[in-house]
Amino acid sequence: MFDLGFEKLAKPEILYTALKVVIILACGFLLLKVLNFSLGKITKRRFSQQSSMLIRKAVFYTGLFVIIVTVLRQLGFNLTALLGAAGVAGIAIGFASQTSISNIISGLFLISEKPFSIGDIIRVGDLTGIILSIDLLSLKLRTFDNLYVRIPNEHLIKSQVINITRFPIRRLDIRVSVAYREDIAQVRNILLDISAHNSYCLDNPEPLFVIESFDDSGIRLLLGAWFSKTDYLALKNSLMLEIKERFDRERIEIAFPHISVYAGSKTQPFPVEMVETHPGGEDDHEKR
Repeated sequence: MFDLGFEKLAKPEILYTALKVVIILACGFLLLKVLNFSLGKITKRRFSQQSSMLIRKAVFYTGLFVIIVTVLRQLGFNLTALLGAAGVAGIAIGFASQTSISNIISGLFLISEKPFSIGDIIRVGDLTGIILSIDLLSLKLRTFDNLYVRIPNEHLIKSQVINITRFPIRRLDIRVSVAYREDIAQVRNILLDISAHNSYCLDNPEPLFVIESFDDSGIRLLLGAWFSKTDYLALKNSLMLEIKERFDRERIEIAFPHISVYAGSKTQPFPVEMVETHPGGEDDHEKR
C-alpha cells in the first residue's frame, strides 16, 4: 500500500504542482520581505512611525492573502465554494467576536484621530507607560517598572487618556502646607526664589504661586514650576529637597495634623508630671 501511495505522489503532474507551490511560497515570502523593508524606509521619511507600521502591516497581510489564494488555486481548490463557506463562517465568527470587532472599530478611530503616537508617555487610569505599538485590536505599553501591558482599543475609547509628553513643556505642581503663624509673604518669596535658582525650572513661563485653601492644620500653598518634559524627575526631586532644607534653615514650620482644644475664657494649661516607677511596680513618689 505504501508503494501504491508513493507511486501516486510520484506522478509528474503532482510533482509539478508541488514544485510550483514551493516556488510560489518561496518567491512570495521573499518578495514580501523585500517590499516590507523598502516600504519601511520610504514611509518613515514621509509618515509618522505609527502610520508607517500600519501601512507595512496592511501590505504584508494583503500580500499574504494573495499568496494563500494563489497556492489554493494551484492545488485545485474551488475558490468560489471556499469564499462562500468563508462568508458564512465569517458571519458566525462575527457574532461570536463582537468585542474584537468593537476593538477594531475603536482602533480605526484612534488611528484617524491621532491622540498619541508611538514613543509618547500616556496615563490610562492607574497605568502610566511608553507606547510601544498601536494596532487595530490593542495598544501596547511598557511601564516604568518594565512591565508589558496590553490595553484593548475599546477601553481606550471609553476612558480618559492623558498624553503626558504631547507638548514640549509641562508644569510641576508642588503643594505644601505651612502653619498659620507663618508669614505667607516670606514663604512666597522663599518658594519663588527656590524655583528661580533651580537649573531645571524654566524662566518663561514664570513660576506660579497660589494660596489654595485654609485647612484644619495649616495654609495650603501651591508652587507651579514649568520645565522641559524630559526633566520631570530631576526637577521634582531637586525642588522637594530644596524646599525642605530652606524651610528648616528659615524655621518655617510645615503643617501637620493636630488638635487644639479651646474651652472659652476658662481655658488654662494643665500640668503634666512624670512619675518614676521602680521595677517592683511601686511608685518612687506620686504628685497630685
